[in-house]
Amino acid sequence: MEKKFTMENFDAEVLKADKPVLVDFYADWCGPCKMMAPLVEKLAEELDGEAVIGKLNVDDCEEIAMKYGVMNIPTLILFKNGQEANRVIGVQSREVLEKMIRS
Repeated sequence: MEKKFTMENFDAEVLKADKPVLVDFYADWCGPCKMMAPLVEKLAEELDGEAVIGKLNVDDCEEIAMKYGVMNIPTLILFKNGQEANRVIGVQSREVLEKMIRS
């Protein structure tokens, strides 16, 4: 199941994780974000144990979105060892996300 990242758990769940973490920066009102939601959820289930996959609502966590320069949503950022390793913006295919996580 996908994680829900918040201001309170972002450091522990994302920056201090011992696995790659894919964070879907989204908003409830965003149409393209809604299109990505089922794919993100399915990847979270399938890659459980290999990577941590979850969502961060930019309206609830503006400080984190600003810190990482998220200007457009959906933005998906892959973190490895607490650092940004890769980023894609907009609706993406499953193949793109899977390759990004496994690279």
